[in-house]
Amino acid sequence: MGGVVRLATGLAMIGVASMISQSRAAHGVVISALPVLVAEDFENGMQRWQPSDPEPAESVWHIAAEPLDDSNGANHVFRVTGQSNYQPPYRSPHSIAWLKDVRVGDFELTARVQNTSPDAGPHRDLCIFWGRQSPSQYYYVHLGAKADPHACQIFLVNNEDRKAITIDEAVGTPWTDGWHNVKVVRKLADGIVEVYFDDMTKPLMTAKDTTFGAGEVGLGTFDDSGHFDDVILRGKP
Repeated sequence: MGGVVRLATGLAMIGVASMISQSRAAHGVVISALPVLVAEDFENGMQRWQPSDPEPAESVWHIAAEPLDDSNGANHVFRVTGQSNYQPPYRSPHSIAWLKDVRVGDFELTARVQNTSPDAGPHRDLCIFWGRQSPSQYYYVHLGAKADPHACQIFLVNNEDRKAITIDEAVGTPWTDGWHNVKVVRKLADGIVEVYFDDMTKPLMTAKDTTFGAGEVGLGTFDDSGHFDDVILRGKP
């Protein structure tokens, strides 16, 4: 968002994140002391991000402008328009944008997300990625509209097709056509992962895995369209 609106939104997100993180001790994940590594509002482009597209000219990722309701300005968001031509080594999402030059172990990632594929059905999704070691080694959460073995799960990709590692599963991700808030928290020592969607007092999904240590984080989707904005990454290597 531009000007005062953007500043107010950013400060509000940081304040909310701080309050939520302090209440997380009951879940064994304390992240309130983690420093902010990245605060991305996409007002200056997408230079921090590396899309998975094999041909930049055919990228499904770009910056889109959305008019602001209360001014003549525009809010810029990170848009993905669908399935990339990228073919992963193993069955896993196609459209991924990796954050450059940042590797984290313990982390908290918050973002505003909007899925713009209302007719995508039970597998309507957006995804958050972390712990990337290589193109065939990472974790991700698939925020699918309806849970099944291949949707609305936390997955491990480790030189083979994705494997669900979810402990506490969701019935589905309650998508609407509007914007939603998502949070992913990981504690490296015991492998705890918690994924939140709108309700920041109770995880939508949890997992526990220590296969990978610190790694890269990313945004994406299996094959839908959508928007990401106001990404805040707190963490340490």
